[in-house]
This record gives sequence, structure tokens and C-alpha cells, in this order.
Amino acid sequence: MTHNERDKHLAMSLNRREVLTRIGAAAVAFSVASSTEVKAGKPPPKPILLENGGFRYECIHDWLTPPPDIEWGDTHGIAIDSHERIYIAHTVGPNSRKGDAILVFDRHGRFLKSWGERFRGGAHGLDLRRENGREYLYHCDINRKVFAKTDLDGNLIWEKGTPTEAGVYKDGAPFNPTNIALADNGDFYVADGYGSSYIHQYNIKGEYIRTFGGPGTEPGKLQQPHGIWVDKRGSEPLLVVADRANNRLQYFTLDGKHVGFVTNGMRLPCHFHVQGELLLVPDLDHVVTILDGKNQVAAQLGDGRGMPEMRGHPRSDFPPGKFIHPHSAKFLSNGDILVVEWVPIGRVTLLRRLS
Repeated sequence: MTHNERDKHLAMSLNRREVLTRIGAAAVAFSVASSTEVKAGKPPPKPILLENGGFRYECIHDWLTPPPDIEWGDTHGIAIDSHERIYIAHTVGPNSRKGDAILVFDRHGRFLKSWGERFRGGAHGLDLRRENGREYLYHCDINRKVFAKTDLDGNLIWEKGTPTEAGVYKDGAPFNPTNIALADNGDFYVADGYGSSYIHQYNIKGEYIRTFGGPGTEPGKLQQPHGIWVDKRGSEPLLVVADRANNRLQYFTLDGKHVGFVTNGMRLPCHFHVQGELLLVPDLDHVVTILDGKNQVAAQLGDGRGMPEMRGHPRSDFPPGKFIHPHSAKFLSNGDILVVEWVPIGRVTLLRRLS
């Protein structure tokens, strides 16, 4: 991706440039030695520990790294299959010799393979579902403004663009999908997070069902619905949306009716994952939040709010134990957490659960 293309990418929708303005960059410059640097003859650095609300983790930055012929771009999405293989979606760095936007690792963090050059420059939302005994990946591409379904080897099943059936994309209204939520009945929901702030529902065949949401601040309206998830922790499944530019989560029934908001602890929520009663919320404003079964804040981890803006800095400037811009995150089966961040040199951090 050229510098001009990257600038254009940063200028989209309430955009990330505006997001960064909201977060604010201090005028102070400082440098912190990399947590992974070990000088000859000196003992290894002490583990980085994160603790909040009774949750304790060892923080291991750059737990996943690309092979030599691939350079991270913005690391955006993560999915995990039934064999605990980890799939990372990234935009691909400008100096990368290969253009593969999907990298696959085993559960120990070892690189296995890569594919997905079609998503180079735009790989964003990524999730996975088992259907009729096979697993499939659902992708959102913010460069080509499409969403797609592939098998686990990258073979394309289908790809779709602007849902003209919705009747809301007239007079040049933009469409740019950011994430997809997957329901047990086979339906899926596409969040138009960088376009016109609608949610579109489809069945398992990719056939259009309905549209709801749209730009605004009132109940049922959205502003940059960046992440989306089917939350099954309650008595009935509900659709939870990371209503990012409204600084809140918003809940809907599965047929699109507004249910309520969650505002406590929310800054610029990006996406979700559920494990047991816990809802994991990576937040672009420097923190990873865990909500309990009542959607109260149970922990906030790696809070870097108030530090100088690090996005364009070299890796050596990143403060150990602080998040820059968490963009997506997943619980592993053992309770560990993987966090991917929106930084142009990519970063995947493992939070190893201690208690």
C-alpha cells in the first residue's frame, strides 16, 4: 500500500483520523526500550503483569509474528477454528514480498501458512462458523468494500458488495462493511461500520432479509457500528453492536428491534468475544475491557489512555504492558486472550491468564 493509499484509508467515515483526534495525542515524546530486547550478558526482562478486578495476566507482546517474506500491515481481525488454529487478518505492509492478508498459526503460536491476497489492503473483520460439518470464514474488506465467505484454505464461496435490496444506498450513500455476526440458525448480520451505519441481515444462503439501524444517536440508531456479535448469555440471544462513535454498546433483537444500551466503561468499543459469562470488548481507546454477565465492568487491562500517540512510532517506542489501539480480541479455550491492534506495523499480544 502506498503512502497516498494509506492516507485515503485513514480518512474514511468518522474516521480513524477523527478517532485519533478524539483520543488525543500529547505533545510529549518519549522512548521506552522494547520489552523483548535482551542484551548480551544480562538476565531476561521480568514478565509484564497486568492485573485488574481480580484478573491477572502475563502480557506477551508480539506473541504471533509473520514469516520473513510477509510484513504486518494493520492487524485487524482474528478467528480461531475447532483445532485452535489462529487466523489473523491484516492489511499487509508496504514492503511485504508476499501479499497474503490471512496468516494461520497453531495454538502454540507457530506459523503454518498464509493466503488471501485478494484481501490485501482491506482485510478487516474476520469470524468463523461451523456449517454442516465444515468450517467457514466470513471476511470484511474495507478496501474493496465487500464481504465474503471462504473455506479455511481461502477458497472463495461467495463475495458481495453494496446491498441494493435495502433501498438505503441512494444518491451515493456509501457502504463499507467492518464486521459480521453469526447466528445459530445460519443467518448473519453485516455491520456497515465505515459506510452509512446500517445493519443488514442475510440467511445462510446469502439471501437478503432486512436492514435496520442507520445514522443517529437515538435508540435504534447507530454511528459507526464497527463490531457486531450474537450474545447468547441471556435468556434469549440478542445482537450486540459496538456503536463506536456513540461510545456505547447497543442491543437489538435478532429481527432488529432496539433493546438497550451499555455505556459503562465504553470509550471506542471495537468488537466482541464471549466466553462463559464474560464479554470481551477490545476498545480502540487504548484498553481491553471485560464485562461480567450483567454487563458491568469486571476488568480493564493494559490501559494506555493519556500516553502520547504511538500509532506511527517504531516498535521500540511502544510502552510495555500498554495497548495502543486494540481492534479485535479472542478468548482462547484455556482463558488466555489474544489481542490484535490497529497499528501499521501490526501487533498481536497474548494475555496469559494467571488467575
